Amino acid sequence: MTVPRRDGEEDTAGQQRECVGAAAISPSDWSERRGEGVGMAQKSNFQFSIREYSPSDENVVKSLFHDGILEHVYPAFFKAMSHPDHVGIALSISMAGYVLGGSSYFQALLFGSAWAGLIYYCCHEIYEGYMTRRLSTDMADIQANYLENPDNGLWVAEADVNGQSKVVGMVAVMGRRGEEEGERFDDCNGGVVAGGSEFAQEAGDGSYGEISHMAVVFPWRRRNLGSQLTRKALDFCKERGYSHLAMDVSSPQTAAVSLCQKFGFVQTAAHSSTHANRWFSKLARINVMRMEKLI
Repeated sequence: MTVPRRDGEEDTAGQQRECVGAAAISPSDWSERRGEGVGMAQKSNFQFSIREYSPSDENVVKSLFHDGILEHVYPAFFKAMSHPDHVGIALSISMAGYVLGGSSYFQALLFGSAWAGLIYYCCHEIYEGYMTRRLSTDMADIQANYLENPDNGLWVAEADVNGQSKVVGMVAVMGRRGEEEGERFDDCNGGVVAGGSEFAQEAGDGSYGEISHMAVVFPWRRRNLGSQLTRKALDFCKERGYSHLAMDVSSPQTAAVSLCQKFGFVQTAAHSSTHANRWFSKLARINVMRMEKLI
């Protein structure tokens, strides 16, 4: 779930993702080699650069990832509660409380709040479960999983804040094999939509890239940083010879979806498997969309 990334991050062209933002730098301004610093961008009175992750970034990167994932809980909760079915259930439960409480408005409010609390709990468990799982797998040893593996990469966006460098964004890419993608969707209760067969054919020779993480600190969103991080991921995939770039985005991340569409990504699959209890996914009404772009 990335998950991904809206973007949040600056989250998109117009972007909001929860995890995305960016700077007006053309791809030609970037070094083509891993490990080399990427050019500086300037807009108004701020500067930032994108460079490869270093061990000293570990704590701030994990914190950025942690906060970037959990910030999706509230949008998911409000989106779920605004669904007509949930609105109807909330009203019915509140009415039941009113009647059972002997025309008690307090009891009606209490029953309705209990329903809302359940939905919030489901949303929180889904995103916290995803975050915990990733922190115990690829994010547990960033050095080994990203820096020492030539098929993977992780970069951070660094800004000049009051004369000091501060990490304000990050993006991670993992190399995958074609058969892994097939197995991935065999386990998900969703199907391929328009465009899926085209990507399946392109991935037949083997490898593709997947954005496993993307995040941008809130004050630095809507500054094109998310777009620049996405370009960095695309440049890396071209360098590695990957056929396409993929990213999983949850349905509440509308800004991340907009960012993907800005870069020409198309939705190739959707499923409701969040690796949490299936009833949590049903109550939270969260779907995961597979976004892909040919390179």
